[in-house]
Amino acid sequence: MIKGFDPKHHVGVHPERVSHVSSTDYPGHYPEEDNSWDLTKFKQVPTICIERVYVWDNTSIIVDEVLSHRLGLVPLNVDPILMDFPDGQPTDRNTLVFRLRARCERRRNVPKDTTDPAQLYTNHEVLSSQLEWVPQGEQASVMASRPPAPTNPNIVLVKLRPGQEIDMELHAVKGVGKDHAKFSPVATASYRLLPKIILNPAKPVPPSLADKFRECFSDGVIKVNPRTKEVSVDENQARRETMSREVYRYPAFDGCVQLARVRDHFLFNIESEGFYPPQRLLLEAIAVMRTKISTIKKAAQALLDDSGTTEDVEMAEG
Repeated sequence: MIKGFDPKHHVGVHPERVSHVSSTDYPGHYPEEDNSWDLTKFKQVPTICIERVYVWDNTSIIVDEVLSHRLGLVPLNVDPILMDFPDGQPTDRNTLVFRLRARCERRRNVPKDTTDPAQLYTNHEVLSSQLEWVPQGEQASVMASRPPAPTNPNIVLVKLRPGQEIDMELHAVKGVGKDHAKFSPVATASYRLLPKIILNPAKPVPPSLADKFRECFSDGVIKVNPRTKEVSVDENQARRETMSREVYRYPAFDGCVQLARVRDHFLFNIESEGFYPPQRLLLEAIAVMRTKISTIKKAAQALLDDSGTTEDVEMAEG
């Protein structure tokens, strides 16, 4: 084992396996905490999505149910803090109203050899930018700085041909991903352990192979002194390493380096799909987790208090 490798803080990466992997059978295991964050981001952080669609007219080839489902998946740029969860009765505090109206007609004076639908017809594609927000109550003043609209204005909702039209009223509400996947605020969310490259001072990389050694890693991870050909690791760029294990293929580098991962340093990759920027999304997930931990703490404290009762403690669902 190369000096600098600590089994308590590092996970060994070898040509065919990994070593010093911690058990998942005892409390305090860090990856489980990060898995909880991933699940929380998907299921617990609220967003605003279209929930109810009232179809007044739809003569397109897409049936009402399928078109309504497509509309529900359109991400909106509304801050969930401004809205309440629905409680049965729609109000200006818990419901946003949109209208979607479009009719396809044939353009006049179009050259006979034209085949492009954009030149032949008007509204041949109904885009998400055509969703028209209809303010209710105090919404016009509360949301004046950022009117509700789709985050992407170029989503194709339906295609029309002359004579076809749609007329709908859409109601958007606040929800969480555990109720329906459309409320999930992320496209993908993942994490990985920080790569750790440990050079063996007892067996340095041969100067003649320094450039070959550098090519075994991601760009910028390994630095080579142009004069002495001495190899070093740029710790600031170590996170760019993909752990391809290419260096293990060459017998000349056997014993020169040890690949590892820092077991308690996590690199998150979050792709936001709606209102939240990625850097805020993780903080929102942590806030939800802290709320849950507080609930569990209060319930546990109630069990410890000598209140003279033997009744079970009720905990909130979710």
